[in-house]
Amino acid sequence: MRTLLLTAAASAIALASAAPAAAQDRDDNATTFTGPRVGVLLGYDKLQPGSSQNSSISDNNSANGLLYGGDIGYDVALGGIVLGAEGEVTGSTGKVSNNPVAAGALGYGRVKNGRDLYAGVRAGFRAGSNTLIYAKGGYTNQRLDLTANNGTTTLGQHFNLDGWRLGAGVEQGIGQHTYAKIEYRYSNYNNARFEYANGANTNNFSVDTDRHQVAVGVGYRF
Repeated sequence: MRTLLLTAAASAIALASAAPAAAQDRDDNATTFTGPRVGVLLGYDKLQPGSSQNSSISDNNSANGLLYGGDIGYDVALGGIVLGAEGEVTGSTGKVSNNPVAAGALGYGRVKNGRDLYAGVRAGFRAGSNTLIYAKGGYTNQRLDLTANNGTTTLGQHFNLDGWRLGAGVEQGIGQHTYAKIEYRYSNYNNARFEYANGANTNNFSVDTDRHQVAVGVGYRF
């Protein structure tokens, strides 16, 4: 985990360090960081039991995979400060491939990361004419696709997990309308419900599931 954080931080610092030279060449066309935007995301995804997991489950039983998806947002620049709202729809290739009849891995049995929905806000400051350093936070809902087996039939249902997300990143304008960014995001899911095949849901129950992601993105600002 420490290596992951240091790698993300080093990448962000390198991107920010490149900003002054770029800004000198493009001061007349500085990024406004204002208006609607849309982008695509790609990165690393890790889902694991949280630190207060009430079981003998090891955090080595994690679902690691490729993060992919897209985001939309709207930003407003207020001098050197930028405020915005954003949303994401992402997926992941992460999964835990234990025996389908076992219930130990990750605390949910045999699961695959499904779609993830995120809605939140971000706030940042300019570190150059075309560079934004920002923090973000909001609500996230993660679906876990469950595989269960009764000995003869394999069925699929879902867990829906509710939680919160915090993150930080660097965005760099690379054209009049285009940009690239890199960010680290931490999510914690503390409520879950099971969705049956017929669409019915159980009541919410408490969980503790952590998620770590490093994402890069490119986008277009209108």
